[in-house]
Amino acid sequence: MPAQPEGDAAPADGLLPPSVLPGAQDRRLSLYVHVPFCSVRCGYCDFNTYTAQELGPGVSQEAYAADAETELRFARSVLVDSGLPHRPLHTVFFGGGTPTRLPAEDLVSILGTARDQFGLAPGAEVTTEANPDSVTAQDLRVLADGGLTRVSFGMQSVVPHVLAALDRTHDPRNVGRVVEWAKEAGLSVSVDLIYGTPGESLADWDRSVREALSYEPDHVSAYSLIVEDGTRMAAQMRRGELPGIDPDDQADKYELAESVLAEAGFEWYEISNWSREAHGRSAVENRSAHNLAYWHNQDWWGVGPGAHSHVGGVRWWNRKHPVPYTNAVRAGRSPAVGREALDEETRLFERIMLETRTADGLPVDALPAERRSEVAGLVAEGLVDGRAAVGGRVVLTLRGRLLGDAVVRRLV
Repeated sequence: MPAQPEGDAAPADGLLPPSVLPGAQDRRLSLYVHVPFCSVRCGYCDFNTYTAQELGPGVSQEAYAADAETELRFARSVLVDSGLPHRPLHTVFFGGGTPTRLPAEDLVSILGTARDQFGLAPGAEVTTEANPDSVTAQDLRVLADGGLTRVSFGMQSVVPHVLAALDRTHDPRNVGRVVEWAKEAGLSVSVDLIYGTPGESLADWDRSVREALSYEPDHVSAYSLIVEDGTRMAAQMRRGELPGIDPDDQADKYELAESVLAEAGFEWYEISNWSREAHGRSAVENRSAHNLAYWHNQDWWGVGPGAHSHVGGVRWWNRKHPVPYTNAVRAGRSPAVGREALDEETRLFERIMLETRTADGLPVDALPAERRSEVAGLVAEGLVDGRAAVGGRVVLTLRGRLLGDAVVRRLV
């Protein structure tokens, strides 16, 4: 993972300051559960993940559900003792890692504890990520029967040499099969793709997008490959074993994805995410409600090693390695290793950065007064939609999505 942000030490009791209370009743509460286990560490991945060989004594995949449930009970007590109102969970998301490295029954058990401690809001979205090789039809039925509503499959590509460059071990022929099993179980389905892998041609990318569409998912995520320092792929690029990332190539592939997905009835709602009307649900209803909670800066508690949380402008992050995380949880202490209270300037910057990524956009009057005049220039340059701007919102055009970071710099 990237370096943790600077901040103060987190209190052992986890109690939150009074500054989180104003407006809490109007903010939704979500839960993120980080499952840090993978069978293989992919060369491009900098997430907080571990193979079985990297775990220390006293920590195992078999004990993880019980430890996560202990943190859930701790979370409930912290929110109550901090004076926050009761709020049922709007969304739950199991991420990783590969959450489905755990037995389906363990994920259902964690969800059951979350339901017992917080309750679930009517229509709550409950998602797990999954590797196409890590679930069976029976697993998906257990998950659906246990209360999960959605599964996000890490397809990444359908092209063998691209998957090999990414160190992805799943058989691409399995993706269509698991998507069908998920639908039969009654789960909504997203497929995740990555573009810009070294050696991936535009034709390779086109093939992957069209193959994903052939499975008729409700939702597609397409992320540009980002190679972080410290990963095996970054080292290979430094040694000249792999070519570096080409921003122009990634832009071409993004434009191709937008064209092909739009033709198939998908609507973009965030720079890297598209949804469509399917299975009696509108495109809006098939958006990822959990990710929208992040982009709209709602409250969420992150369970698990390295997980981040945010409540009312206070952000904290757990110990990264499973051993110290587990030791703290089992001792009844907060597993957080650091915490920061965001100042108004930082909160405004993050709001601009996040909300401009979405198709709903950012209210113009949320901008600093001295920056509102920039909107007209951005419209003239084809980066911001003129009709939306007249209606009082900053919404990126396709070109604006490709240059989103530059737009944000103009607005802050």
